[in-house]
Amino acid sequence: MIDELKVVRAGFAPIKGTRHLARDQVVLDAQGAVGDRGFALVSVDEADPARGRVLRTVQNPSLVAVRAELVEDRLEVELPDGESVSAEPVVTGESLTCDYWGRDVELELVDGPYTALFSRWLGRPVRLARARRGDVIFAGAVTVVTTASLRDVAGQTGDEPVDAARFRPTLVVETDEPYAEESWLGREVRVGAATLRIGVPVPRCAVIDVHPETGERDVRLLKTLASHRPLNRAGEPAFGVFAEVVTPGAVGR
Repeated sequence: MIDELKVVRAGFAPIKGTRHLARDQVVLDAQGAVGDRGFALVSVDEADPARGRVLRTVQNPSLVAVRAELVEDRLEVELPDGESVSAEPVVTGESLTCDYWGRDVELELVDGPYTALFSRWLGRPVRLARARRGDVIFAGAVTVVTTASLRDVAGQTGDEPVDAARFRPTLVVETDEPYAEESWLGREVRVGAATLRIGVPVPRCAVIDVHPETGERDVRLLKTLASHRPLNRAGEPAFGVFAEVVTPGAVGR
């Protein structure tokens, strides 16, 4: 028997590192949520030690304050200061092999007004690039966080509630028992019209200390989790689980 889970939040960001937006519905396929992190930013500054790498959110927290939406064929990007662009991404035909958390990923550079917008916001030359489906996803196609676990960490910090967007999950599902999701390894669950196979816990980094709308570091959530949650070899605490899509389908909240 396949358990059915109630989804209370679904979301993703079309540009890696930008604000993680809640959505009424996401469509899941074998690579995860359709539209999730289809684009990424790379440094093109010759003097930048990070040149040739996909920009990491933890090192560029101001990206979190940028709102990006893919509306039909147009990519709409808005900065907190009100500056915005809306244009169809134009693939130049030029590709760049970039480091993404130790993996080589080939990205297609994109022309458009995004270059000037993001370069000004980040204070260095960057380019927008398009990724093949699934290439800039770290480990699992989907990440799942549960309501009971969110309540537990809120109780640990004394900060109620903890916004699920800090963890940037594909799905938030309703549970009664904190961290019950860690006992679901290998189990298949139904979410909307899709079926997932639950995988291993998600290791967390300092991105969760960043306010999910302003990009400012405002809490010490990572330290709180590390004090009472299992740690991996890198010392990263677990929160939420990865999942693979067994049966594609739409998921609403």
